[in-house]
Parts: sequence; C-alpha cells; structure tokens
Amino acid sequence: MAASERALELALTAARAASDRKAQEIIALDVSERLVLTDVFLIASATNERQVGAIVDAVEEALHKAGAKAVRREGVRQARWVLLDYVDLVVHVQHAEDRVYYALERLWSDCPVIELPADVTAGDGQATDA
Repeated sequence: MAASERALELALTAARAASDRKAQEIIALDVSERLVLTDVFLIASATNERQVGAIVDAVEEALHKAGAKAVRREGVRQARWVLLDYVDLVVHVQHAEDRVYYALERLWSDCPVIELPADVTAGDGQATDA
C-alpha cells in the first residue's frame, strides 16, 4: 500500500515551507510499507539550531493552514533534531551534524523516495536518489 494522497499533500506542503527557510537536503520517503504508524517521513537539515527552529516554525504554520495539527512534537527545546508527528506524515528537522550521524536515509534506504518538485530541492545540493 502506497502513501495516501493526504500524506503526499502534507509532505509537499511541509517540504515547501522548509525550503522557504533554506532547509538543506530535503527528502521524502514513503515508509507506508514498513510502518503502520505513518505513511511519509520528510527529512530536512539545517546548519544551526536557530535555523532548525525557523524551519520547524514554518512547517508547523504551513501545515496548520492546510488543516493538519501535530499530535506530537519532540526536540523543540534543544533544536538539534525536531520530530513533528502529523500521523500520516512525520517531519524530521535535524542539525546537519546530527543528520550525518544518525543517517535516517540509510536506515530507511529500502523505502521509495518520493520525488519532490525542483522548486523544493533547488539549490540545496540534494541528490535525486537516496
């Protein structure tokens, strides 16, 4: 079973909001075959804690406007790795150092990458494949 249309819409909304705040290496993974708790992981990174916070704020505002509310928020205070759980979508915003260390893309490498439009990934140096 592939990710739901709602999860894909929310992922795109969140990815655009993250991109607007200069998030780097934005990637969306369809984890629906592996997890029953969610359909999509959206992963983005930032160069410092302040930028992590700005990205999180932008994602939350954009998803709120789209009618989605986080059921869980973790890591906001430390702003190193923030997890926002929207049930169908889980957003991970990580400090670049933590992203390299935890390597979520490698952990979930058997999950399909959801192609994001060029306006979301432009200028972040992201490769098109995981």
